[in-house]
Amino acid sequence: MKKSDVAPLIDHTTLGPESSEEDVKEVCREAKEYSFASVCIEPIYVRTAKDMLKETDVKVDTVVGFPHGTHKRGAKGFEAQLAIEDGADELDMVVNIPALQRGDYEVVARDIAAVTEAAEGSTKDVLVKVILEMGLLEEEAKRAGCVIAQASGADFVKTSTGFGPSGATVEDVKLMSSVVSDDVGVKAAGGIGDFEAAKEMVEAGATRIGASSGVEIVQGAPEG
Repeated sequence: MKKSDVAPLIDHTTLGPESSEEDVKEVCREAKEYSFASVCIEPIYVRTAKDMLKETDVKVDTVVGFPHGTHKRGAKGFEAQLAIEDGADELDMVVNIPALQRGDYEVVARDIAAVTEAAEGSTKDVLVKVILEMGLLEEEAKRAGCVIAQASGADFVKTSTGFGPSGATVEDVKLMSSVVSDDVGVKAAGGIGDFEAAKEMVEAGATRIGASSGVEIVQGAPEG
């Protein structure tokens, strides 16, 4: 796996209450330089990122129901619509974690559908990634979350927000990739700080890597 292989898999990320507009501009500059898949940023910065990246192939990715997933589905759908109107190309939404934990799968499906329907109603292709926060789930709920996400129209399942009890693990990525079809991607995110960690995730089945250390990951990769 070479630099030219790993860079297009990375969602270069700056998220959190302290993330500033200058942080967003910096990840946009780095994303352009390294040709990352996207920048993943807070919703208030979507327009800024879209303007900086308008003449590139780098996508603008933002979050919905972040980081706890306990927003009402109407709020998530509205949040998704606003993000799309601002120019978002991809949406990373947090699943209703308590509903998934207690096995209320109909609620989980409706929650995801609120966002996928907003994406499908757009005049452009908008990808939806469903964050399951795997560190909070038992195996049955992990598998159910993957199945429901796919059935609800998601394009990806994602391991974690980066704010939960654990980040991406090889075991979870393998499980997710074994449950979803080839039409659904797997995004590994949380604690991936260097090339070797990213490589492990890709070998386990990840098709996207979410990381604030995108530059370090690429710089640590073999040339080519």
